Amino acid sequence: MRWVQERLAMLLNDQLFNHFIDNARKTNVDLLCLGLGYTAVVTTAGGIGMAYTYFENKKSCMALNEAPDYESRPAAALLEKIKSEQPLERSMALALVNALNHENALKLPEDKDNAILFKEFGLEPDTNVAMVGYFGPLVKRLQEKKVSLEILDVSRGLCDRKDFYQKLSCWADVLLLTSTSILNNTTEEILSHLHKKVKVALLGPSTPMVAAAVAHLPVHMLAGTVPLDREKIIKAVRHGMGTPVLHRFSRKSFLIVS
Repeated sequence: MRWVQERLAMLLNDQLFNHFIDNARKTNVDLLCLGLGYTAVVTTAGGIGMAYTYFENKKSCMALNEAPDYESRPAAALLEKIKSEQPLERSMALALVNALNHENALKLPEDKDNAILFKEFGLEPDTNVAMVGYFGPLVKRLQEKKVSLEILDVSRGLCDRKDFYQKLSCWADVLLLTSTSILNNTTEEILSHLHKKVKVALLGPSTPMVAAAVAHLPVHMLAGTVPLDREKIIKAVRHGMGTPVLHRFSRKSFLIVS
């Protein structure tokens, strides 16, 4: 099972790489901003993308073992890092993926107040919702709807992983999965525990809004954040701001995958 999960994780990274490598060869990285909360990348083609800054076991002032300069270089060099073993390098590469996809993402419909999400997934009283990653405003609305909610968030000490996976296999109707799972390579591990009738949404500012990337996975909907004001997004990232601030200068969009 572990080998299968690792291979699927590689497949997701490979899907992202293969889908964007041609575009990455045609543009350069203009700006790479690695903030405390999020990472942002701007390309010379004008695209901007974000991803969560995933620090793991940082033990010194050096966040990375090496310090390559990706700016003013072909974006393909940074895109290669989507397959890196280091989550922080994958953060930079995933932000680039979203920058390369920015023009297409701008064309996607908006879901400002998660109305489409609630409608598509039938989030009403007595719905059993499993959530990976704590989405505060969404949790509040779900509680107001009186849904049954179980949350797995290791950083907050919420739920035991084994118990949570058991609920995915026999209890959950819906799974709301943070796209940060792409950065720690747990997306496929989590999805491997689903029973067949669970509907899945991959959500958060890191979400790559492209159906082909998740075509091999049981994902119904992508719900991401599309930057609108480049200068304010970059400033917010530089200042260590998080999702609530980034949403002021972005648009919440969705893509129905299956």
